Amino acid sequence: MPATIRATRSWLEESDDDDDQPLVLLRRPRPPRKYKSMKEIMRLAKRVELRNDEGDFDQMVFEKIEGNVDDDDDDEYSELGCEECGKGDKEEEILLCDKCDRGYHMDCLRPIMPRVPFGPWYCPSCSDHIRPRPHIRSFSQTKIIDFFQIQKCSESTVNSSPAIEIKKRRKRTGTLVFQKKRRRLLPFKPAKESERLLQMESLASALTALNMEFSAELTYMPGMAPKTANRAKFENGGMQVLSKEDVETLEYCKAMEKSGLCPPLMVVFDSCEGYTVEADDPIKDMTFITEYAGDVDYMKKREHDDCDSLMTLLSANNSSKSLVVCPDNRGNIARFISGINNHLPESKKKQNLKCVRYDVKGECRVLLVATRDIAKGERLYYDYNGHEHEYPTHHFI
Repeated sequence: MPATIRATRSWLEESDDDDDQPLVLLRRPRPPRKYKSMKEIMRLAKRVELRNDEGDFDQMVFEKIEGNVDDDDDDEYSELGCEECGKGDKEEEILLCDKCDRGYHMDCLRPIMPRVPFGPWYCPSCSDHIRPRPHIRSFSQTKIIDFFQIQKCSESTVNSSPAIEIKKRRKRTGTLVFQKKRRRLLPFKPAKESERLLQMESLASALTALNMEFSAELTYMPGMAPKTANRAKFENGGMQVLSKEDVETLEYCKAMEKSGLCPPLMVVFDSCEGYTVEADDPIKDMTFITEYAGDVDYMKKREHDDCDSLMTLLSANNSSKSLVVCPDNRGNIARFISGINNHLPESKKKQNLKCVRYDVKGECRVLLVATRDIAKGERLYYDYNGHEHEYPTHHFI
């Protein structure tokens, strides 16, 4: 008999002799079983490489641990689709409403959403903001004068400005020199008074719908960039200087605007593109259309701004000195001029304006000029990415 069994038997026999109490065998308690948390399991889970039947690509998945992973536990947004078209494709372009969690494709929204907003976004049903009105509001002549802060000035006084007078030919002296003819800016030709009131009414309606004030100039508000920051000499690589003759044309057009003689443009609401601008009269090539106006601010402060109409004013060597025009609170008709789709070759044919930055008496200014003859009723377009290729235009029509 083995020694271990003998010793046990002897011990039991001695216990029975000494005491008649029943024998109770005591066992050492087992230590409690420790379970890893699901977070720890997924952190340490190994990756396995699976190949499909065709073997054309590898799919990387996590190894499932039985009892810890539920096959039916899918992402709550996996079946999300667009409320407008009903499709779930192009997931990276679906915007989720921050209130109702409904999804919309950016190009299914009306007007089209050009890019994903930085801040909260609400769908048309949940939006607390005033939606743009497709129809033009009615403004009386007195309200139009007050809205645009028109200064009373006779039309004959403006037309007699020396800036547009035909210069008399002077007798040439000295050697005749042949120079390449330089294209000069032409002042816009205002429409008749009855037509101008309708044109200004359309602009006032659009600005009012966006809670904007009219301003035809660059404005420098407290807390933003000061006027002293707007210096063309800070431009990286230099900025082209507007000639003396073109400066006179610019100043003459500005004087006309202050007196209520606006360019022949009509703001029209489009259900797909939003507010657009159309020519209400024929416009000649090289005609000055308008200046891009609004609040001036530092570019670094607007890097995460949801305003989709920021315009570069100054691109400095020192990025902290770069400036942008922000027509979110104040602006003019330039705010509503459409952009071409840089991804469609045929869209380039729509372009009839150019946006150029000039050094005007030491300050940076952004001017919109016609690049060809524009017919009445034609919509105005320019290249939003003419200087910097950062504006997303792939959804543009």
